[in-house]
Amino acid sequence: MTTTVTFIGLGVMGYPMAGHLAKAGLSVRVWNRTNAKAEQWAAEYSGKACKTIAEAVEGADFVMTCVGADKDLIEVFEGDEGIIANAPEGAILIDHTTASAGVAERLAAAAAARKQGFIDAPVSGGQQGAENGKLTVMCGGSDTDFAEAKPLMDHYARAVNLLGPAGSGQKTKMVNQIAIAGLVQGLSEALHFAEQANLDVAKVVDVISKGAAQSWQMENRSGTMIEGKFDHGFAVDWMRKDLGICLEEARKVNASLPVTALVDQFYADVQAMGGQRWDTSSLIKRLRKFR
Repeated sequence: MTTTVTFIGLGVMGYPMAGHLAKAGLSVRVWNRTNAKAEQWAAEYSGKACKTIAEAVEGADFVMTCVGADKDLIEVFEGDEGIIANAPEGAILIDHTTASAGVAERLAAAAAARKQGFIDAPVSGGQQGAENGKLTVMCGGSDTDFAEAKPLMDHYARAVNLLGPAGSGQKTKMVNQIAIAGLVQGLSEALHFAEQANLDVAKVVDVISKGAAQSWQMENRSGTMIEGKFDHGFAVDWMRKDLGICLEEARKVNASLPVTALVDQFYADVQAMGGQRWDTSSLIKRLRKFR
């Protein structure tokens, strides 16, 4: 029997992720807040654009979501027209949104009451990772639900791991964003120092990237940072949303995040410079402003 998959949310991440499922031969239905986007996807891939969530999830084996934030999740999951009320018993709901652990736990409990599975599964790898099918997926949920869902997520991921019960995927994504925030600020300061010291910055990067300073950010962002190009990648607005979630959770678990809080404010400065949609590596632009 053909597995029926519904994908809710066709932004820069969800659009190609749903495409990978269609290319794998699965029966895919899509829904997007802007129906024209769903129709565009259906014209490009083999699948069906639905006008309502209820229509999209009826009889689905799996329902995947990738929307904006907590409020968007609550909107699409809850209520008489939402996913939980209309997806069938036994369906597994997989959420790829970066959101709070609290909302993941809330939705998992609501799904369980309807005898549905739920996995919070935020991703890392950005738009390029989604398009190339090489995302890293961090999951929270039951072993049974994960075993059924993993083969589907493998179609657009290079790594899919279960970290614990519902909420664990979101907490792991927070760890990821905390680490990235410090790395990008450190790289920005290093490149800025090299510029001010009149070094050949590209040569410096080539040397230090062979040693302990090497990182994904250095390998993939140092070139565009040196050139001052930031019209790509993961937007500052999105990073501030994520860091806000991290700082809120830190207060709940009594974790101290002084560097993360500071970098969050640096990103606020970048927003004030008009960089809401710039890549997160634009932290260096803030330093150049003050030289």
